[in-house]
Amino acid sequence: MTETRPAFAAFRQRLLARERLIGTFLKLPTTQVIEILGPIGYDFVIIDQEHAALDRSITDLMIFAARAANIAPIVRIPEFTESYVLSALDCGAMGIMVPHVTSVEKAQTIARSARYKGGSRGFAGLTRAGHWGSVGAVAHMAAQDSQVAVIAMIEDREAVDLACDIARVDGIDALFIGRGDLTASFGDDPDAGPKVADISRRVATAAREADVPLMMLPTGRADFEFATSLGATALAFSSDHGFIRSAASAVIKDYSS
Repeated sequence: MTETRPAFAAFRQRLLARERLIGTFLKLPTTQVIEILGPIGYDFVIIDQEHAALDRSITDLMIFAARAANIAPIVRIPEFTESYVLSALDCGAMGIMVPHVTSVEKAQTIARSARYKGGSRGFAGLTRAGHWGSVGAVAHMAAQDSQVAVIAMIEDREAVDLACDIARVDGIDALFIGRGDLTASFGDDPDAGPKVADISRRVATAAREADVPLMMLPTGRADFEFATSLGATALAFSSDHGFIRSAASAVIKDYSS
């Protein structure tokens, strides 16, 4: 039941504590999917601005719906800019996921952009994140710095050897292995699967050495076992698109013959 789950604002705390967290990607510009997922018991959703037609207005509504459904809203921004980070966080996202983090310098800039203390995040109090001005500025900034999670995606081969250094950047809270882009980087190489599995092991080792949580997207039961064996504790399963396709395909399979 929604009432017995930890509050959505505890996402970063639970992530850092290595609790098992279950989420999914959202690509449809709607709030209803989030309202469905809340009572089921999902811990987080990743609102996917990178690969879906989600502008600031619909992202704002989806974040609102997630908070109302007690699901932590994480926004995967389309690319790193301070304005994308600021928009997501002011709207009330409990974390940002940044694609293609390929250098320590980029990780440092990302981390600073999401933090007030020691960072460069622009201040605004009259926002959902600031409870529309009902808390003081100091309390708002302290709460945001303690509650907002910053997740770096390792999905480029040139970033693999740097993964441990990226993870050790102050303010980077977790690594997410982007196996889709890593696999695509091998083109039609028949050994792409084993090569990406080896890369995943290396990134997992980097996360463990840096003492940061690991996030992955399992594609099935066997892959779930692989992900958890690497130490992944925050797991994003499929997407709203994927759930619709799988359920619709099952109907055709079960009833068309």
